[in-house]
Amino acid sequence: MWVAGHRGMVGSAVVRRLEAGERCSVLTVSRRDVDLTHQEATERWIKQQRPDVVVLAAAKVGGILANSQYPADFIGQNLAIALNVIRASHAVGVRKLLFLGSTCIYPKFASQPLNEDALLTGPLEPTNEWYAVAKIAGIKLCQAYRLQHGNDFISAQPTNLYGPNDNYDLNSSHVMAALIAKIARAKQDSLDTVTVWGTGEPRREFLHVDDLADAVVFLIKNYSDETSINIGVGDDISIRQLAALIAEIVGWQGRFAFDTSKPDGTPRKLVDVSRLHSLGWKARISLPDGIRQTYRAYQEQMRSR
Repeated sequence: MWVAGHRGMVGSAVVRRLEAGERCSVLTVSRRDVDLTHQEATERWIKQQRPDVVVLAAAKVGGILANSQYPADFIGQNLAIALNVIRASHAVGVRKLLFLGSTCIYPKFASQPLNEDALLTGPLEPTNEWYAVAKIAGIKLCQAYRLQHGNDFISAQPTNLYGPNDNYDLNSSHVMAALIAKIARAKQDSLDTVTVWGTGEPRREFLHVDDLADAVVFLIKNYSDETSINIGVGDDISIRQLAALIAEIVGWQGRFAFDTSKPDGTPRKLVDVSRLHSLGWKARISLPDGIRQTYRAYQEQMRSR
């Protein structure tokens, strides 16, 4: 099995899950050796290795700031990765492919919880539309190859992720990692205030990346359909509540200043996970436990620098 993007938070979690509980050979390749945005290099490598199963977790990712600064990179690189890997997988006869999208594919004001049928029913959230369009294209590629060629290519969109090997760079990180980094630094430096983007009122759902990895393995074994399936927990929390929970776990007792000049993004992103639950899979790691684990991983990551 080839895990594309094995050095990222998602890909590394999938590799850990496979190595811990599955009897399979795991293929990986670094970006230095194969740039998946390059068609010829991608096709050459996959023809040489001929994986039986592919998990496409490789992507250019980032938060609101990164998306607004580098829109061409986000749409261009992610479109290229999806097209090159999916097309090459068809060419060599890959038995199963799982493309990982994101819940940002859904319209900004879609009904909550977000059901799979809401895709393409309204305008996207402008702060991440470049990334979302590329992910929608990947989902449609999987559907097209299934319809035209009968490939068992499936796709899934996880909700907001967090966990070991996350990105804590405040210029490109997502909200969970950014808040953990800010609050941990505030405790370390004895600061009494942490600034949070936006009003703090938007609600988000958070899935530990180890739960996602388990869901990926489950879907490879148990799912085969053209409909892209949600992966989440079915519960959400406001950014204000999340910040308070992280502060409690970190042991910081300062105050939050909400910078309302910064965008909130989508008001709410709660996903409907009834389809996944009906297949027999549910997330197991609670949000407080997951944040504790992630905070410990953050501390270890900072010490190793």
